[in-house]
Amino acid sequence: MTTALLAGASGLVGGECLTLLCDDRRYTRIRVLTRRDLGGQVSHPKVEQLIVDFDDLAASSDMLCAEHVFCTLGTTIRRAGSQDRFRAVDYGYPLALARLTAANGATHFSLVSSLGANPDSRFFYSRVKGDLEQALADLALPSLAIFRPSVIAGTRGESRPFERLAERLLTLAPRSVRPVPALEIATAMITVAAEEPPGLTIVLSRDIPDRARSTGSDL
Repeated sequence: MTTALLAGASGLVGGECLTLLCDDRRYTRIRVLTRRDLGGQVSHPKVEQLIVDFDDLAASSDMLCAEHVFCTLGTTIRRAGSQDRFRAVDYGYPLALARLTAANGATHFSLVSSLGANPDSRFFYSRVKGDLEQALADLALPSLAIFRPSVIAGTRGESRPFERLAERLLTLAPRSVRPVPALEIATAMITVAAEEPPGLTIVLSRDIPDRARSTGSDL
């Protein structure tokens, strides 16, 4: 029986993760990190809501205890307001979470990254994602799984017209860049976490559906 910690439950993939974790008999407790009260979204007997300041996660380090950590945090430069703020959310928050939970004994860390993540990319977004992946790898966590989806398909609570357009245009594209449903990403994350593969595992966009289909019977 395992405790999960989820950061990003209000997002598309995070919301699917939360639903799956609540239904998964392997998890007896789910700690949800959030900056504000999510109300009915987390009204499940297994869920414990932890309201934290992501800019000072260390102040809440004693609460960041779980065997499996799922990080689905992410924003857009437009929503963040600046490149510096985007980097704080998409790089600083996940890295701090990984460091603190590892210090508290976490055995597995899962991250939603992005297709094209590369610290040497000429594109700022991809470069930040790549920098984060490298920083996490340098931590030498017991088990680290990084998922690199293409466009994430699903119904969002906020308007992202460019992502909706890309989702439509890429529907018939090669599998390597085809949109991936948020539910498949979440299912794949939990499937890999249950295996706790040692060291670094990178799951490319084209392989996420297969990982999701290989889920165990407890999901």
